[in-house]
Amino acid sequence: MAKSSAKLLDTYRDWVLKALVHLEYSHAKVQSLPLLSLDEEQLETWESYTSRFSRVVDLFLTKYLKARVLGEDPAFDGSLRDLCNAAEKKGWIDSADAWVALRELRNATAHEYADADLGAFFDRIRREAARVLALRTLLK
Repeated sequence: MAKSSAKLLDTYRDWVLKALVHLEYSHAKVQSLPLLSLDEEQLETWESYTSRFSRVVDLFLTKYLKARVLGEDPAFDGSLRDLCNAAEKKGWIDSADAWVALRELRNATAHEYADADLGAFFDRIRREAARVLALRTLLK
């Protein structure tokens, strides 16, 4: 990996780690929140949490992981699925399928949901957060 590529990778790693600090803060806040019948403050907290979750997933996949794959294979020009498969083969992530699913979950944050669906959506993000929060250990 060229020195400039390594520096860029370090920058992206720092971005992910900083975003994780914010996600960890929000993750702690939502642990005691209900999933349904939310007041405005609770809804705002959940929305902040989903936004922070999405940011970490985005930064990790589209910046850090892509830079890492390109650092090893400058000619790489694949899809997100291809990127995740390459990262799994290198042992940088444990499951390409899981990370593709996290990206799909991240994409779903832009949609509106009925209240019942919203509770299930928030619950799924809270459950899936363990994999995202584990990035702190992976990137250290």
